[in-house]
Amino acid sequence: MGAEAVVFPAWTEADWRKAAETALKGASLDKLVSKTPDGVRIELVYQPAEGPRALRAGGPWRVIARLDNPDAREANAQALEDLSSGADGLQVVFAGATGAYGFGLRRSDAATLSAAFDGVQFDAGARFELDLGPDGPVEALAFGKHIRDRGAEPAITAVSFGLDPFAAAARGPFPADWSIHVNPFIDAALELKSGRFKGPFFVADARSVQAAGGSAAQELAFALGAGVALMRALGDAGIMPDEARGMIAFRLAADAEEFVELAKFRALRVVWAHVEEACGLAPRPATVQAESAWRMMTRRDPYVNVMRAAIGAFAAGLGGADSVSVLPHTLAAGLPDSLARRLARNGQLILLRESHLGFVADPAAGAGGFETLTRALGEKAWALFQEIEAEGGLPAALVAGMFQRKVEENAKALARDIARIKTPITGVSAHPQADETTGGVAPGAPEPQALAVVEGALAPMRLAEPFEALRDRSDALLEERGERPKAYLVAIGPEPVHRRRVAYMRDWFAAGGIETVYDGEAATPEDAVARLKASGAPLACLCSDDETYAARAEAFAAAANAAGVKGLTLAGRPGDLEQRLRAAGVDDFVFVGGDAVAALEGLYKRLAP
Repeated sequence: MGAEAVVFPAWTEADWRKAAETALKGASLDKLVSKTPDGVRIELVYQPAEGPRALRAGGPWRVIARLDNPDAREANAQALEDLSSGADGLQVVFAGATGAYGFGLRRSDAATLSAAFDGVQFDAGARFELDLGPDGPVEALAFGKHIRDRGAEPAITAVSFGLDPFAAAARGPFPADWSIHVNPFIDAALELKSGRFKGPFFVADARSVQAAGGSAAQELAFALGAGVALMRALGDAGIMPDEARGMIAFRLAADAEEFVELAKFRALRVVWAHVEEACGLAPRPATVQAESAWRMMTRRDPYVNVMRAAIGAFAAGLGGADSVSVLPHTLAAGLPDSLARRLARNGQLILLRESHLGFVADPAAGAGGFETLTRALGEKAWALFQEIEAEGGLPAALVAGMFQRKVEENAKALARDIARIKTPITGVSAHPQADETTGGVAPGAPEPQALAVVEGALAPMRLAEPFEALRDRSDALLEERGERPKAYLVAIGPEPVHRRRVAYMRDWFAAGGIETVYDGEAATPEDAVARLKASGAPLACLCSDDETYAARAEAFAAAANAAGVKGLTLAGRPGDLEQRLRAAGVDDFVFVGGDAVAALEGLYKRLAP
């Protein structure tokens, strides 16, 4: 007798919502809805949906290894190792490029290129993507000449020359005369094209927008504006639209915001298809390059960057990028060593060759969440692109500073969320490791070249920098005084009462490089003072629940203040008690959503001699 089929009860979205509301004890489900920086709602549940396909030309994405060692011979060793160990190509970074981040080949002369690419076969199927410096046209032409001098046939090489007249926006005020500024780039592209190179020759590179704190929609709008401006400039040079579009590639940053980033890469293809249609062209897949985002990189606890980069590569690859370059996890600390570069390569190889993520074209197609987010980001980007066009195009918008101001506004909001730990950074502002060990920097590596921040530029930033600066102050005090700053956690009431806030404050102080001392409940204010003095900590923090604060915090604060503590905080919002607690000696209140960076900086000021 066969087993009877198991029939599961039907479970609808309405059933789920009812269960969720019960779990929330009657609170609105909107409490669980989030928004992206562009104001796009991330709903809780989506139905299947249809949308335009976002397809690359075919096959899995390519794994591109970064080549940025300033020493040409060291760069050569890296190139040969990468190409023989799974990389499909090289991202050749020149000093001062948008993606240089302190390193890069310092020259593009024949001797440097010969040394850097000794033994590298340009016509053996490897792909080369140039990230050019301030002398972009000169560097691109020199690279093309080097390929020809090596005897390689230009027509069968795969080189994206990366000519980018908009890279100037990341270095300083954008040149006022666009027509003069763009001419050397057009001339270089036409010379390379006449030399039988296939291109693409230009790149509409929006990484600088993301690195400067811009939103996903702003990044897309910049890429669109750059692509359209290049099409117009090529048209003025006599290149027809169908030919011009094939000369342009796109390059975006890939952050660890998985849903948004996957939708962003899909949206780029969708909105560029609208541009093609407006030009009277039938859409065809554009060349889209991706690089894991600089702004998410951390110098502290750098191994977490391996996971961030893997998520970025996942999102870009599934979103339709043709190639992905992953920044090695120690790049923010210095020039990465061989192991760091290997992890950057192998993370992608696992995604492609073990997880088989490149086998499906546009795997997010039909998923309601991704289709909705793709459409919403595309609409936001298109609206901003129209604002840019109303200014006279991207060159005019950059000269007027209109676009930079929008990016700056988003960057400020992002910085506020970072400072308030509303957007936590694992290993830095959340769950930091005080005794972390660092490594992964090449032995004898040069110091990174400092980037001169110029007003009006889309200058790169890293989100972790404010907290890293606090940790640097802790390191300096350790070197100067033999110990890090300490804070004694005054636990008022039994352990179940103070446990939650003690745990929070341990993490909070550690994010600023301040060690904490906790030894259980202080029974009385006098007991707390004795424990405080025994700890040797110059800082103290009261930890308990709100009910206990109302009855006892004032007495404990007065006792700690009388004991000469240099800085006294209280974990939690003070509510109606604020005036009394401040009068008793509490300097600041620490709570979820408060400005942690400002509060920690204030404590360091109190520690000054």
